[in-house]
Amino acid sequence: MERKPMLNTLIKRLSHLRASFQIRAFRSALSSLDAAPQFAILGILSGLFTGLVILLFRVLVEQVLTWILPSGPDRFEQLAALERFLLPTAGAMVLALIFALLKQENRGVGVSHVLERLHRHQGYLSVKNLLVQFVTGAIALISGQTGGREGPAIHLGASVSSLLGQTLKLPNNSIRVLIGCGAAAAIGSSFNTPIAGVIFSMEVIVLEYTIAGFMPVILAAVTGTLVVQQVFGDEPVFFIPGIAMDSYWDLPWIFLEGIVIAVLAAGLIRLMVICHDRAPKPIAVKIILAGLVTASLGFVVPEILGVGYDTVNQALQGSIPLMILLLICCTKLVATAINLGLGMPIGLIGPTLVIGAMAGGGFWQLASTVSDQVSAPGFYVILGMGAMMGAALQAPLAALMALMELTRNPEIVLPAMLCIVIANITAAHGFGAKSIFQTQALMLGIDLTGRNSRSLALSRASVESKMSRKFIVANARLDRASAEQVLQSQPTWILVKSGAGYDCLLKAADLQRALADLRQDTFDLQNIPADRKDIARITWQATLDEAFDIISRGGVQALYVVRVSATQLDRPVGILLPEDIENYYHS
Repeated sequence: MERKPMLNTLIKRLSHLRASFQIRAFRSALSSLDAAPQFAILGILSGLFTGLVILLFRVLVEQVLTWILPSGPDRFEQLAALERFLLPTAGAMVLALIFALLKQENRGVGVSHVLERLHRHQGYLSVKNLLVQFVTGAIALISGQTGGREGPAIHLGASVSSLLGQTLKLPNNSIRVLIGCGAAAAIGSSFNTPIAGVIFSMEVIVLEYTIAGFMPVILAAVTGTLVVQQVFGDEPVFFIPGIAMDSYWDLPWIFLEGIVIAVLAAGLIRLMVICHDRAPKPIAVKIILAGLVTASLGFVVPEILGVGYDTVNQALQGSIPLMILLLICCTKLVATAINLGLGMPIGLIGPTLVIGAMAGGGFWQLASTVSDQVSAPGFYVILGMGAMMGAALQAPLAALMALMELTRNPEIVLPAMLCIVIANITAAHGFGAKSIFQTQALMLGIDLTGRNSRSLALSRASVESKMSRKFIVANARLDRASAEQVLQSQPTWILVKSGAGYDCLLKAADLQRALADLRQDTFDLQNIPADRKDIARITWQATLDEAFDIISRGGVQALYVVRVSATQLDRPVGILLPEDIENYYHS
């Protein structure tokens, strides 16, 4: 007999759990970051879909490159000199034709496009731009344009995750989280570096750290990485000999290497800006010009073509002569800056690692001629990679985590921290260099530093989480019986309807006072003694930051929150006041 009540209780709890995950309840729960189980599910789904897309992208690129380059997908050096010139040139011409045929709004690709959509369009990314990035990114990598696969990967991951949120009609604050999940999964699955993916997403894309925001991003990075590992395995990207800092005599050289790398990072960013500012207007001309520069430099220095990780592995072994290291470093930097400045749809993290590796290898050879107490060449190569990535991206923690996971060498942590910090400080304060992604955004007219702590905090919650549902819609003119009926449900607010729209908001107490004080049969809610509030419309998916902007710019005193029905008609579902936003911000 005792089992029956227990069984009933269990059934009720299961029914409640099922109800909580129905789509309407699921959306409502995501209106604030407190919905940990729901955000965890989103993180896993984002990682799964991102991993599958990145897997498809990598398989396509590497299979075609293996057919073109039988010795390996990075071995552009095996091509004849004429082939090294013709391949990037032909690829650039195909890309130029594609971009010339596209509308302006469909040409946006890469991390800068993701940041632009995140900061200006609440993270809504389109299917068309996703397809453009997939196709053009693959063509750029296959044709040997100097760059990395992580730029296209971040766009693909962010787009897939954003489209997931749009398909489920989730509130805008959760789409922002999904963008972070997609970026983390993309970096994790591209490099086998899930921790670096998480830190990169928070440090570069989302631009904030929150405990609640970490959980779905971590799950996405892990899931995406595991998906790609099923095909490409979990081997580290670089083959590192067992190296570490041999003595404290390395410390002055590490300090100097950080300064040298900072000069290169600042130079890369400055040259990119110059190329962008002086570039011709037609997109096709810019792409062809970028391809010709890459082809010309690759004709002389084939190591700059493609991603270049095979060259990094050679530098780690100390098998590249000094002059060749310096030549690769300089030409790779120039080619990368021109490609980025002219809009080639390719990534920049890979090139920063290659440039840093070549600079580190060259620095070791110069230092070893002065002192015989410097550590192995691979030690300085690794430090150069991390310092260049950290200084160019202004993301020191992401660079450190990437270095640890790429090399799987914990011995490198202490000296890497020193070198990366020195490079970051010197680039930012010595040369005034901003993050290369921030600089790209500024070239598009977007100031990523314009978002203050208030804006970031209010972006974490949607209006649904703080709106009042204690309201009723009423016509402007009511007879006494209708007015009494309006008050029967004991609302706090009355949303006054006038024609096809809504005119103002007043307290139900004002109507109740008018019924008691005025001896008349009809009441005009626009004229009775009341504290009426000017109102504006906002959708339930909007964030509190969007609501704050509407109130500030429109000079209104309240917002009515609507859901758009299947017939495209607005259905008011709540009321939001400025004090509701203020209370959330100070809570």
